Amino acid sequence: MKDPIELYLGHYPETLLASVRELAAQGTLGQAVLGRYPGAPEVTSDPALFSYVTELKNRFLKRSPPLNKICFDDKQTTLYRALGLQTKVSRVQGGRLKAKQELRVASLFKQTPPEFLRMVVVHELAHLKESDHNKAFYQLCCHMEPDYHQYEFDLRLYLAARDLGQIP
Repeated sequence: MKDPIELYLGHYPETLLASVRELAAQGTLGQAVLGRYPGAPEVTSDPALFSYVTELKNRFLKRSPPLNKICFDDKQTTLYRALGLQTKVSRVQGGRLKAKQELRVASLFKQTPPEFLRMVVVHELAHLKESDHNKAFYQLCCHMEPDYHQYEFDLRLYLAARDLGQIP
């Protein structure tokens, strides 16, 4: 198995990785991350997730197509590097083509600090307008959540600490 720090943080500068490796070696990486986010999870069910995502979507992306299904998904795992998934499903019904949009979030986020769930939801909602991870995509993410990049980095730290056994 690949080193979790390298897996989640491999593209960051070596000086930063050295600090993370030092915290991991001391066994305090998990404490460091959770110390920054003491809040308990707020959204732990599919109906609550539906309300949460719908409120964000209506606040920032009023003109985007409706989401037909929003749920937690046990199949979304870090193993496949997918913590959230926004899909479009098209089906022929009679003589018409029906398109449905779905948003699935890894069940892992039922136990994480609420900021991490928000970051993943914002990321997936941004895909409603921008399909690629380009400058406009990240500008939209930062518009919806000004601390987007910090939450993304800290989520990577959290996942590495969890894989190292430093977060239950």
